[in-house]
Amino acid sequence: MDIQQLSFEETNRFSKLICDYLSAKEELKPFYGAFPELNNFASQIELKKKKFSAEHRAVLVKSLRDQYKVLEPSAAVSKNLDLLALDNTFTITTGHQLCLMTGPLYFIYKIISTINLCGQLKKKFPEANFVPIYWMASEDHDFEEISSFRFQDKSIKWHRDAAGAVGDLPLDDLQEVLNVFERHLGSHPEANTIKTWIQSSYRCSKDLSEATFRLVDTLFGDKGLVIIEPNKAELKQLFTPILKEELIHQPSYSAVTTQIQRIQKEYNADYTPQVNPREINLFYLTETGRYRIEKEGNEFLLNGTEQRFSSESFLKLLEDHPERFSPNVILRPVYQEVILPNLCYIGGGGELAYWFQLKSNFERFNIPFPVLLLRNSALIYSKKQAKKIKNLEMEYSELFLKRNALINKKIRQISNIDLDLGFLKAELQKQFDYLDGLVKQTDKSFKGAVAAQEVKQLNGLKHLEKRLLKAQKRVLSDQVSRMVNLHEQLFPNDTLQERSLNFMTLYLDMGSSFFPLLYEALDPMNPNFVLIEY
Repeated sequence: MDIQQLSFEETNRFSKLICDYLSAKEELKPFYGAFPELNNFASQIELKKKKFSAEHRAVLVKSLRDQYKVLEPSAAVSKNLDLLALDNTFTITTGHQLCLMTGPLYFIYKIISTINLCGQLKKKFPEANFVPIYWMASEDHDFEEISSFRFQDKSIKWHRDAAGAVGDLPLDDLQEVLNVFERHLGSHPEANTIKTWIQSSYRCSKDLSEATFRLVDTLFGDKGLVIIEPNKAELKQLFTPILKEELIHQPSYSAVTTQIQRIQKEYNADYTPQVNPREINLFYLTETGRYRIEKEGNEFLLNGTEQRFSSESFLKLLEDHPERFSPNVILRPVYQEVILPNLCYIGGGGELAYWFQLKSNFERFNIPFPVLLLRNSALIYSKKQAKKIKNLEMEYSELFLKRNALINKKIRQISNIDLDLGFLKAELQKQFDYLDGLVKQTDKSFKGAVAAQEVKQLNGLKHLEKRLLKAQKRVLSDQVSRMVNLHEQLFPNDTLQERSLNFMTLYLDMGSSFFPLLYEALDPMNPNFVLIEY
């Protein structure tokens, strides 16, 4: 294994907000808690210890034990469930949608970042225990986002009509999709391993939530990853005081809106919110759907239906059936921190961007704000692909260019003629500067004629420059073809590999070395993008 590194800023594939966070830019500091450095976890431990009650811990442990009754947990998971009962045990959490076959590669990176951070914290603070948590977003209702995954150059998609929480979706009509996927896999040993995983998850589960639970446990249970299904009545009961506050007083809207305005004023006037708060940031779950809760006068209504409830009856429903109430993206992080003894949330750039909007809302509910850590990002490539990169005389940083920009740059570099007509543009500009001097000595009509010719001739040179580049691409078509093919392999559809490709594509090639390689290569405290050659 060989590892190269680039700063996230060098890749030009990540937002200014995330790059500024990684460099601890002063203007961003009011919008998060402790910065993600190992030493800062000492104060986070003390803060959470004071705020997380023994009652919440007992309910959490019982709920998790009940959730694990559907399978036989590994020794590592059983140990962590026992540790969670102790008041010196804390969690490190990541979360993700219930994507088919885990979805894009970064799902795997998120969890490995979480597991590895727990190991580092245990070395730093041996008197405490740290348990990695995967939070299943089972209440999410965006089926389209989770219904497909990219395997090699194919998109495997689950077609069906879906409403309500995706975790409740039955899997009957998924079985034929799995049959198609298994035919693509072939029959060598790595393919048979994947088929075994499918058999023990999607083939024997009642719904998508259980299947995801089983698959993720198969992949990471030996490392002690604890999976939480948050859509449980006993866990929602712990969150009821905040649910009630949200229904009656709607504090989240003003808190988050104010923080967005502060970010725009104190950090970046052009900042665009990642998510926008609603007056009530809750859904109501029924068998037919997940409906946004709205309030009109003294009544609550479910958006998109005819259902209305008096305030008294709706609050009684909350008391009797808290599991029917589902937090949206604004309140889900608060729910997470209420029911877990959590120190840190590990997420992608988009996730962290909306967490920056939430600190004031946590303060409003008197809930400790967790450390925010950007998950590891990686590009994985084979020795054969590394050789191609070298033969094409490409720098690793150049791989991150958008494809057209990369091809244009490399064609200019390898051409035996100068494709840059900048010197002609400069000469032309001198001529028109001279004509501008004559303009002052004649009438306005001459000024317009000169300006029109200047635009016309400069545009003509730009057009010729593009034609010259296009012609040279034809001459160097072999090099262009090889660069395009390589870039497509590493950046499918011109996007980061981790955001497109499913891990099973690489597992099929790498086999059992895939996960150990990632555990070794991904350091959650490393602020750089890593390139891994296997």
